[in-house]
Order: sequence, then C-alpha cells, then structure tokens
Amino acid sequence: MKINQEQVSESNKSGLENHKDSFDFLANKLTKQGKDVDAIVSNLADFQVAIPSWALGAGGTRFGRFSFYGEPSSLEQKIEDIGVLHSLTQTAGAVSLHIPWDIPSDYAAIKEQADALNIKFDAVNSNTFQDQKNASETYKYGSLSNTSKAVREQAIQHNLDVIKIGDKLGSKALTVWLADGSCFPGQNNFQTAFQNTQDSLIDIYKGLPDDWKMLVEYKPYEPNFYSTVIQDWGASLMLANGCGDKAYTLVDLGHHLPNSNIEQIVSILQLKGKLGGFHFNDSKYGDDDLTVGSIKPYALFLIFNELVYGMQNNPQNPDLAWMIDASHNVKDPLEDLIQSLEAIQEAYAKAMLIDQNLLKEAQLDNDVVKCQEILQGAYRTDVRPLLEKARLNTGGVINPISAYRNLGVREALIKERGKNTVATGL
Repeated sequence: MKINQEQVSESNKSGLENHKDSFDFLANKLTKQGKDVDAIVSNLADFQVAIPSWALGAGGTRFGRFSFYGEPSSLEQKIEDIGVLHSLTQTAGAVSLHIPWDIPSDYAAIKEQADALNIKFDAVNSNTFQDQKNASETYKYGSLSNTSKAVREQAIQHNLDVIKIGDKLGSKALTVWLADGSCFPGQNNFQTAFQNTQDSLIDIYKGLPDDWKMLVEYKPYEPNFYSTVIQDWGASLMLANGCGDKAYTLVDLGHHLPNSNIEQIVSILQLKGKLGGFHFNDSKYGDDDLTVGSIKPYALFLIFNELVYGMQNNPQNPDLAWMIDASHNVKDPLEDLIQSLEAIQEAYAKAMLIDQNLLKEAQLDNDVVKCQEILQGAYRTDVRPLLEKARLNTGGVINPISAYRNLGVREALIKERGKNTVATGL
C-alpha cells in the first residue's frame, strides 16, 4: 500500500478553501501579536517523530487481543505502513526498530525501501525483558542486574548485537529499558542490583560507535510490583553519568507515578545536558500507553513549553530523539498513530506561541497571574491551521484521519494481506 501525490492532492481539494480562511485568520491574529508564523510553520514541518516498529499492529490486554486485520507481518510491511503515515502527515519520517522482533533479513533492501519513502532509522531498542528462542540463559530474575554473571553477559552481548544491527541501518542511538526488579521485599539486594546494572551498562557503552548515544529509560513499577532497578529519572541519570558523555536519560511519559511533575524533570535534565529523548504516550492510572494527548493534553503542552525553552537556551543538551511508544488495544493502530502525531504537533505549536521573554519578566516580578495568563493564552489557541499549513507545504494532507478513511487504507491492507496476519511486538 502506497499513497501517491495524486491521491494527496485529491484528498485536499474539498478542504483547501476552509483551510485558507482559517489559516489567514489565525496568521493575521498571531502576526499582530508579534509571532513569526512562517518560522512556526517551518519548525512544525521539520519536526519528525519516529514510529516504533512494534506499534503497527493491535496491542492487547492481559485477557485478550483484538486485531484490526491487515496487520504487517514483516518488517517490509511495517515500513510500508509508516510510509502511509508519513505520506499523510509528513511528520512520521523515522522508524525505531525493536530487536529481535524486527531484524532485517536484507539490510540493503530495507534501507533502500526506507530511503524511497523518506524514512530514517532512529534509535534501536534492545529486549532483555523476554526470553528469546534458543537462549541459554533466562531473564526470569533480571538481565543486566542479575546475580548470575552468565545471564548478565548474555544481556550485554544482546545489546552489543543490537548496536551492530542499528549501525548497518544508519541508526545513531541505543535505547535500553529494563524490566529488572523484584516482586517481594528481600528478593533483591538493591545495591547489588544497581551496581550490576551500572557495570553491565558500562560494558555496553564501550561498544558504542563514537557518534552514537545510549538512552537509559526508567520506570517506577511493572512488570515487577515491589521494585524496579531503574525506577526514576534520578537512577537513570546516575547510571548515564556513570557510563560517560554519550549516555543520556530517556523520558517515557507513561513511566511515572501518578501526578509526577514531568515538565520539571524535563527541564532539569536539559539544564544538565542529559535529556536524550522521548517516548510519547498518555495515561490515566499508570503506564497505560494511550494515544498521546488523549488524557492530559495540558500536561503535554507544559512539557513542550519546557522543551521549547530548553531547545532555545540549553545548547549543552543534544538534539533529542522523538518516538511514540503506545499500544493500540481498541483503535486502528494507524489511526491511533495519526492522532498521536497530531497531538504532539499541537502541543509543540502552542508552546512556540509562548512569549518566553514576557514570561521571564512576569516570573522575575512574581506576577503569578500573568504567568498563568501567558501559558493559558497560548494553550487555548486553536493551532490546527498551522499544522495543516505545515503538512501542505511538505506534500501532506489537510486532514490525515479523513484522508485515511476516504482512501480506504485499512480496507486496502486487509485485501492485500488478509485478516489473519499478526504483527510482531505488542
């Protein structure tokens, strides 16, 4: 399935007039406020978010999994699906592979396919939270933190193998997330588990190419219920610092205890030059992996306020890796991803409307009311015409969800692949 430019143009015909009216009205209003509308639209057009290779199929619960049919059963088909997303949105220009779920059988062919669709390879993700086929050791009681040296060495080698796979594809980062932890008090010695993890990460870090980054992810609980080894951003930051300058913390929006101030975490990590990337999703109770912006859109906006400030004021922090990390249990996965991409772009656009100099003045004057008015003024602005303009400028569609449905993408995928295909991963 591939969407061509003729289909894009046809999809845009009926909405062009309304878009022009909406954009001209908003652009005129923002220009009078001193906003550089062209710069905002250009930044939106440049902003690319990686699609995880495991997210192109239906997710599931502990009790069942319900397919939307036509799922991609190979890496080639997953790249095709991301190509569809990118054709519509023009902001899904990267893929993040999870190994060993998606090891290319033909590296040259996969790179050629991705290049043809203008898709780059973002961070590669290792997997030591599952036992792999024919593995000699089990991760039942942990991987990089395990009390067994043999288990740790197996997990280290897997990560080194993932780096080699990513290097062949042009990736520049390794993401490490551990399920390591304990379900009961006394099961683990906290210090031993943490030190084993640090030593293991250092061994992996030694295998990084010079131009690569290591992204250390954290999570407060699940799948273990008493403790996780890398439970918060502080633990991640300590481990990253213990490895070296190429190691950074990765923030997953769902990997926090309820009501955590994620925007503050983001801000401090940027100040210290140690924010490496993002996994976007949303949650109500815990790590629910819901559509980005579907539950707490204002929190997402506040996070982007700090990100925009950091990108402008923290040159010590590297360019960030952006990726969606969600599970699609009751939605068409591609529609869910389109909604997530839209929510990310909306939050970014609104954050760029904030007058950071005016906000700084209000903060220095301790004018709490004015600070709130500045933030909420930007948040209440309907920025969708800016997103539409950015897509039009780069060859995308005005309304990706409507175009997806009108073009019958899911129906075409079912006809092409059948109903019984199952995607690897979630």
